[in-house]
Amino acid sequence: MIKLGNIELQSNVLLAPMAGVTDLPFRQVVRKFGNFLMYSEMVASQAVIRNVARTHKIMDANSDAYTAVQLVGAVPHVMAEAAKLSYDLGAKILDINMGCPVKKIVKTDAGSALMKDEKLAQQIIHAVVNATPLPVTLKIRLGWDDNHLNAPTIAHIAENEGIKMVTVHARTRSQLYSGVANWKAVHTVRNIINIPLIVNGDIADTEKAKQALIDSGADGVMIGRGALGKPWLLRDIDNALNGKIVKQLSDNEKLNVAKEHVASVLNFYDKHVAFTLAKKVVMYYCKGRPNATKFRSLMSNNSVKTDTDLYDVLKTVFS
Repeated sequence: MIKLGNIELQSNVLLAPMAGVTDLPFRQVVRKFGNFLMYSEMVASQAVIRNVARTHKIMDANSDAYTAVQLVGAVPHVMAEAAKLSYDLGAKILDINMGCPVKKIVKTDAGSALMKDEKLAQQIIHAVVNATPLPVTLKIRLGWDDNHLNAPTIAHIAENEGIKMVTVHARTRSQLYSGVANWKAVHTVRNIINIPLIVNGDIADTEKAKQALIDSGADGVMIGRGALGKPWLLRDIDNALNGKIVKQLSDNEKLNVAKEHVASVLNFYDKHVAFTLAKKVVMYYCKGRPNATKFRSLMSNNSVKTDTDLYDVLKTVFS
């Protein structure tokens, strides 16, 4: 079993940090299906220090145990201060983001841009690890592009600096989220480090989870976009990896999960943003269902105007 300091994970299936997705309502729904290590949405280190209200809403570190707070930034002392404040707010595990590929993050030299500057990456890791007694994990990509596949080097640096676990998204930054995740390439990291290794990218069902572990030699899998509208997926994968029967939820059970998720979003956020976010959640649950395109179209126009309309769409989707 994977251990992060004094914390022993109860599963080697993890929920990835996803901006605008892995908020408290989503994590609470996933938690109903098992005690998985889950990651908060990415939190900008500067925002933590500025005491931005939305940042605290994102973190909610006190809300559930075994939620890792993911910090992003490119200034070592700022990242260290953000780590201290996160600890004071109740965080149990910290994560450093060196994998985000989006332009607005990369242009600040943060996220996956740090893989181009191994010296700065080491300084940030050192600063965060030594800022608090909390275990710190790291999320990276294979490298910046196919000519700079330095994940093994960054992972080796991380282990030497005291990082407790490394997650590798099996794409380069230049790929963004296109193409196919190269799980076999993650094995180059497995050959270098002795701390737990997690593979991430394109793991959307039980068979892919099994193959990703075989190809990468990793100790566990991190589920990202595959869990959108399927918060039970982590449980299904965990059962499959442990040789248990994967009991599929009925449509009525899925409907109840979706309704609970929507209700939680509506209650958690301020009224002026809650409905918009709830509509997005409903669209996730529409994906893959019969007539999904029609329902997503409904959600995108002004046909759905009230909370009741949201629940009516869900009822139709799962009928």
